[in-house]
Amino acid sequence: MRSVRLQPDLTYSILGSWRLAADAALINDFDVHARDNSRTVYSTGAGRTCPRCGWPARDCKCSRPAEEAVPARPVAKLRIEKKARGGKTVTVVDGLPRNSAFLRDLSQELKRACGAGGSVFETGVEVQGDMRERVRAILLEKGFIVKGG
Repeated sequence: MRSVRLQPDLTYSILGSWRLAADAALINDFDVHARDNSRTVYSTGAGRTCPRCGWPARDCKCSRPAEEAVPARPVAKLRIEKKARGGKTVTVVDGLPRNSAFLRDLSQELKRACGAGGSVFETGVEVQGDMRERVRAILLEKGFIVKGG
């Protein structure tokens, strides 16, 4: 029987009855001893955290720059993917600098030129369909170094 101590002299048990603390002392001693030898089996804690940004130390957001500068001749790695997309083909331009404004503008330009949808991810752009030749031509025209394809 578990009990909760509400006042120094009264205890309310889970069964719904009031008892004097002297009667419940044996029960409370058992509960205390059961908790003394317990250990954590699972925890949602992330471990060490960064003191500046509060993220987990292995995923710290302040250690790397949020926005990278765009080089004069960016290198783009072009590839096609089908995995985890229900058999649909996607053209991926990867290896670009982490600059959200640059990636957003490039994505808009590629999607307009190809007449297809797409999205932006952390270091690249995805365009729906097999648009490798169109994307390669646009990137070369903009002065990119294109690898793969």
